[in-house]
Amino acid sequence: MAPHERLQRVIDLVAPVAAAFRDAGFELYAVGGCIRDAFLDIESRSADIDLTTNARPDDIERLLAPLCAATWDMGRNFGTLGGRLKGSDCIVEITTFRREIYRGDSRKPDVTFGDTLEEDLIRRDFTVNAMAFDVINPGLIDPTGGASDLNARLLRAPMDPVVLFSEDPLRMLRAARFAARFAFAIDPALEAAALQLAERLSIVSPERIRGELDLLLVTEDPTPGLDFITRTGLAAYFLPELPSLALEQDPVHRHKDVLSHTYAVVAKATASDLTLRLACLLHDIGKPKTRAFTDGGVTFHGHDHVGARMTRKRMAALHYSQEMIDDVSKLVEMHLRFHTYQMGWTDSAVRRYVRDAGHLLAQLNELTRCDCTTRNKRKADELSKRMDSLEARIEQLRQQEDLDAQRPALDGVQIMELLEIGPSRAVGEALDFLMQIRLDEGEIDPADAARRLREWWIT
Repeated sequence: MAPHERLQRVIDLVAPVAAAFRDAGFELYAVGGCIRDAFLDIESRSADIDLTTNARPDDIERLLAPLCAATWDMGRNFGTLGGRLKGSDCIVEITTFRREIYRGDSRKPDVTFGDTLEEDLIRRDFTVNAMAFDVINPGLIDPTGGASDLNARLLRAPMDPVVLFSEDPLRMLRAARFAARFAFAIDPALEAAALQLAERLSIVSPERIRGELDLLLVTEDPTPGLDFITRTGLAAYFLPELPSLALEQDPVHRHKDVLSHTYAVVAKATASDLTLRLACLLHDIGKPKTRAFTDGGVTFHGHDHVGARMTRKRMAALHYSQEMIDDVSKLVEMHLRFHTYQMGWTDSAVRRYVRDAGHLLAQLNELTRCDCTTRNKRKADELSKRMDSLEARIEQLRQQEDLDAQRPALDGVQIMELLEIGPSRAVGEALDFLMQIRLDEGEIDPADAARRLREWWIT
């Protein structure tokens, strides 16, 4: 679909809204991502269409309500109301022209309504987002040269970037995300402002920072954004473990330092899997604390376990959910487990690997593959073949037994009845005994389990 076709699609979708605002004497413009993405000739990630108008919130509500199957006004204080258009999946959010004034020590802006489109656009984050398309009298409004910057693949501020970032420091992280998502070069003035104002990020809430980090990590290749937040000092204020990885690594690795290696591992992982991407980002953060120099070279013994503890602490500080923290830290903790497979694993070891990985097994295997960034083709092929072999072993065992639901042959109630005991530590010890049998030998008959448990109990 060509750019003009994408713009026409926007016009067609919002035609009823445009007609209502026109008849009421108001202006209406499509802004933001739908215009930027149309010029880039890419499909927008969101089906929502952002509009801006000189109408005030009460007028927006009056005009929008009859056209929508559902409406919402949670953003009314900021001049924004939204709705899903009748007979369509199209969602529109309409915002009154704004002037935003940020207090120096505040996480939130003081918002006042503006009177012209140009003063609204000039306050937006980047020129590529500061374009508007008139949906009443079709035509592009581009006061800051956004179309030219899109053509040049350049990320530039529509105003003094020092003022821009001072007002909302989160925009510095948005710069990282846009650079990664669209492969944009970053204007030197914009980067200089980020370097100067990195400390301002400390006034931004962990939730907003986490949101931007997540969006950066699920871009196809986050490397340009991760590099930007590292070299400008931004990462020091919410992810200090990242710049700490800029230390020398074993020369057999493809990259000269752990930081570059980390970038490569993240980029290799499935982009849509945020849990996996976070694990790739954090998998080696224990290395600086465990680095040691020996006659054989540099070692990082125990960095997996140290890194898992550091991961929990950092993710908690960024207010991730407990489930996400548990999953990512488990992947970090287990990311080296596979490498003992070259010494040969028994069926028991394979069962333990599957049990310990649990629902993260596929992600753990992918993390292990991504962690191989050596340019030594022989070594890379060897690791790939070993992983293929392990996955084949897992599948073979899965066909023979219920590998994904490993549990003792008897439960706690059955154990208490069999041994004629009540709830106690002995029940747990008995379960552990039976679980070891399950791991060592696979599934066994409950009658055999009962016999062996009695023998264990007597001794």
